[in-house]
Amino acid sequence: MPHAAEALLLPREAASAAPHRAPRVRWLLKKALVILICWFFVRTFIGEAALVPTSSMEGTILVGDHILMNKLMYGPQVPFTDWRLPAFRNVARREIIAFYYPRDPQMIFLKRVAAVGGDRVEIRDDVLYVNDAPVHEPYAQFDRRPWKRHPENMRARVVPQGHLFVLGDNRDNSDDSRYWGTVPVENVIGEPLLVYWSYDAPTSAWLDRDPGRQIHFYGSIVTNLFARTRWSRTGFML
Repeated sequence: MPHAAEALLLPREAASAAPHRAPRVRWLLKKALVILICWFFVRTFIGEAALVPTSSMEGTILVGDHILMNKLMYGPQVPFTDWRLPAFRNVARREIIAFYYPRDPQMIFLKRVAAVGGDRVEIRDDVLYVNDAPVHEPYAQFDRRPWKRHPENMRARVVPQGHLFVLGDNRDNSDDSRYWGTVPVENVIGEPLLVYWSYDAPTSAWLDRDPGRQIHFYGSIVTNLFARTRWSRTGFML
């Protein structure tokens, strides 16, 4: 009989424990849902993490920089709609912005604003002129080897209203408005705030889409994390 009594206790304990577990499961699910909603809200309307895989902004932003972007100030788009929140500020010259590439909106570019709508922009012997005034650009990088290049010249252009003329800081290695035209203001996503992590690896490694090489590369990050992380750029404000 003792064995029978013990056998009867098991289902009664399970029945009494179930009501205690159910509220905890519901609490955990609610907490996970709140976290998910908060993450979605922050990523959509406030900030977003992004990787810089190319050297077009070299000198200011390096290949392998992982940056946090501020989206809120520039009127982020409401998901699944064509609506945008009101922008709190206008894009200004010399600011670095992230934007949807006009020729392929699936791609996001990061460049510096050289001129805004209504400006007259020109390049004479590597010097940028906006409205006929030379612009001091301490951030601009050039290949100074005379046998590799000649000073650049670009005929004057007037930037259409509602558009931006953008350039990469690495002037000799940047695909920008000099080649494919201006950027509509509505394409602007946000501006980079800071580098939260920077890992020293070439462009080819970040852009390689071969699954086998990707696995090898990200495995190498684990083994070289401390040696190849640029610690001086961690928390670097842009």
